[in-house]
Amino acid sequence: MTLFATHYFELTQLPEKMEGVANVHLDALEHGDTIAFMHSVQDGAASKSYGLAVAALAGVPKEVIKRARQKLRELESISPNAAATQVDGTQMSLLSVPEETSPAVEALENLDPDSLTPRQALEWIYRLKSLV
Repeated sequence: MTLFATHYFELTQLPEKMEGVANVHLDALEHGDTIAFMHSVQDGAASKSYGLAVAALAGVPKEVIKRARQKLRELESISPNAAATQVDGTQMSLLSVPEETSPAVEALENLDPDSLTPRQALEWIYRLKSLV
């Protein structure tokens, strides 16, 4: 069986946990903000994400790419945990649960929607909107 996935770095940990699973990636050359894929398969996981370079190749408007790079730099300067990779070189989980639960989520967890009248449901919508 073959599985192809991009930008899902949680899969790179599977060879350590499952027999018969291997990571491979396409070799790539970077030059400034551009990338060229060499079409040669290499063993192991990719060393980094090429998401912005691939987005540019796909025709995403330059202003969007520029803003995304700016936002990435901003996040990386504010908090090392906001960067795409952690200090140990592994990518942060995109599916991790936030440490703090928002007030809106807490309110929803305690809500029984089947017990609400239409009027109460509308009031809940406004209450939740004020919490976010």
